[in-house]
Amino acid sequence: MAAPGRCGFFLEKKKRFCKMIVARGKVFCGEHAAMEEGSSRIPCPLDPKHTVSEDKLEQHLKKCNSREKAKPVYYVENINSGSADGETLQQVTSRTIIIIIITLIIILIILLLVVQVSLSERSRAELHSLLDKLNTAVTGLQWDVDNSVLSHPILQEELNNPKNGDSAHKHLKQQSSLLGHLEALGLLGRGRCFVEFGAGRGKLSHWIHEALKTRDHVKTCKDLQLLLVERCSTRFKVDGKHQDTGVEFERLQVDIQHLDLSKVQLLTQKKLPLVGVGKHLCGAATDLALRCLLETPGLRKEVQPPRKRLKTPESSPGPDSGPGPVLGLAVALCCHHRCEWRHYVGQQFFLQKGLGAAEFSAFCRMSSWATCGPANRGPASRAGTNQGRDDEEHEPAEKTDAVSGFLSLEEREQLGRLCKRLIDGGRLHFLETNGFLSKLTCYVDREVTLENVLLTAVPSN
Repeated sequence: MAAPGRCGFFLEKKKRFCKMIVARGKVFCGEHAAMEEGSSRIPCPLDPKHTVSEDKLEQHLKKCNSREKAKPVYYVENINSGSADGETLQQVTSRTIIIIIITLIIILIILLLVVQVSLSERSRAELHSLLDKLNTAVTGLQWDVDNSVLSHPILQEELNNPKNGDSAHKHLKQQSSLLGHLEALGLLGRGRCFVEFGAGRGKLSHWIHEALKTRDHVKTCKDLQLLLVERCSTRFKVDGKHQDTGVEFERLQVDIQHLDLSKVQLLTQKKLPLVGVGKHLCGAATDLALRCLLETPGLRKEVQPPRKRLKTPESSPGPDSGPGPVLGLAVALCCHHRCEWRHYVGQQFFLQKGLGAAEFSAFCRMSSWATCGPANRGPASRAGTNQGRDDEEHEPAEKTDAVSGFLSLEEREQLGRLCKRLIDGGRLHFLETNGFLSKLTCYVDREVTLENVLLTAVPSN
């Protein structure tokens, strides 16, 4: 029964009644009034999750938040998606009609193979075959993951603040180490633009600005740009703290999959070198960010040391000259079980090892064994595994009951880590083929977060 004076609509997902207050003599609140007999409220045609009075429908459709809005100039649909068969669109369109037909047949076969089959539905023989392929693929790979927990003095005061709870403290430790690694790589400096992918509230960009302002003893960093990319509308953003600082601090609400950096006005005005950062980039978001940085037309790797000061506005490049070069990146990885073959940048790496979309899908699912075991379900396993929102938690991808009969918990966790490293190996291969020196580093302790691996890259020359 609903509480007195509260809505009588039962929320199936939450297994409780709505707690909204109802008008006198009413059974349902305004949002659920459509359930009441004789009600004039109807579900919104644009989004049936909310209702509207039928006589006010026309006015509502003009201002409904779910209405289709004009796309910004930097929105280019699926520009960073990649292709299902591992080839670029330009390569395909340059072939003959016969090759195109063959390619389409191959794509169709791959799509049939990539149908998600849970591990619990596979036979023991199939699982053994997958494990054999995994062990063969990782044999001989040079992919040592260094342990390097760094920190940055700008966050020391916040780390010592007793008002911060455990969750906030874990995020601060990760942000501090991320800034420490940016400093060690020579990427933390002025005269460049930091692009934070999956920015959430924008805390990482905030601390980057604070670190540079404090280090250089200036009130504001006028030769610094901070571009925050987040597909969701986010509450409690820190952007407001920087509105009057003079620093160029801009947020784009767009999926990385559709972001063309070469058309972002902030980047084309001063053409500063770009540094990509992220904490944590969940699953396929990492691959989309890598494509966004390294496959966008007009972007290139830095071949000379970046300039330390901006040119004067009169001598700066015009708005049509494109953004600056990519100086490097530092991305905390997360949730490999949510990767997708189409977006994955390491397709060629997998194909060279005799693996394809079907094996990739299975290894993605198996990667969750590294973090979803009973011993890994405490607070540390949940803290810090977000793509953009600081309070986001991700679910394990696969139940392990089907394999518990012949694999121990320790064996599953080890195999899960191997799957993660194999997937990350493809990302390292992609970066190296694009002229970057890249590496994987455990940047915080596992007690802080089980997703504690940082991917960094700088130009090889």
